Amino acid sequence: MRAKTVLPAVAMTAVSMVLTLAVVVMWLGTAVPWPVALVVGLGIDGGWLATLAYERRLAAQGDHSPAVTVVGWSFGLLAAGVLVAHALTAEASAGAWLAVAWLPLAAKALWLVHGLWERTALTPGALGAIRGIQQEARDEAAVSRARLRAEATTEETRLTAVTEAGARVARVQARTAQTLSRAWSTLETARDGEDTGRALTSVTHRVTPDVASRWELPVWGPSEPVPALESGPALTDEALDTVVEQIRTSEDPALSYREMATRFRAAGHAASEVRLRAAWKRVV
Repeated sequence: MRAKTVLPAVAMTAVSMVLTLAVVVMWLGTAVPWPVALVVGLGIDGGWLATLAYERRLAAQGDHSPAVTVVGWSFGLLAAGVLVAHALTAEASAGAWLAVAWLPLAAKALWLVHGLWERTALTPGALGAIRGIQQEARDEAAVSRARLRAEATTEETRLTAVTEAGARVARVQARTAQTLSRAWSTLETARDGEDTGRALTSVTHRVTPDVASRWELPVWGPSEPVPALESGPALTDEALDTVVEQIRTSEDPALSYREMATRFRAAGHAASEVRLRAAWKRVV
């Protein structure tokens, strides 16, 4: 990487020194002996080369001298001025000499660029660390993007599954509601029928003799837990009626059958549902 900036500067400097020396010898050679012109040309190139070498030495030490820089640019301007003056006084090829008159200044600019590169250059180890950090950042960004895409896909799949499950539950509930509605309508029709009472009497007469049967529709709603029945002495019909009456009238207004049955079993009494309902009907 160093050669990419130093080689153009060296080449441009060499070309500028050769052109300056040739122009001084050709220009002054007609007025003074050529050895004198050669010495003048070598003086300009030597001063320029000496200041350039001193600038490079200071740059290698991490130092900088404005005075040396000014002297170096002065020699560069002098060389460019010599080339421009020769081009203006030349009778032939004036344009060609003007086209190369900027080479000394270009050489100084290339050395300035090379110095800037040296002040900002990094070691191979530092460059490797920077590349590693950049690669790690790219890897983390790629992993984060992949994780976000995976989470988005998972969430979309979950929402789709939940939505489909909710739709299935809604359809099942709708069908269940329709079935219960039809069953309720059937029960209501059966209760209101003319032969319902006689049919219920014929069925329940042997279970609850001397009790007028009245069929009540089942409660369609939330159910209440019924405590487990405990084994105990069976109550007679009279004792059962007494217990049922006491529980029913323990509050004002009197309790309903469901509340009475719950408290009856909670108190530890044992009786079948048929006997308990028959006792209820007798005391009521």
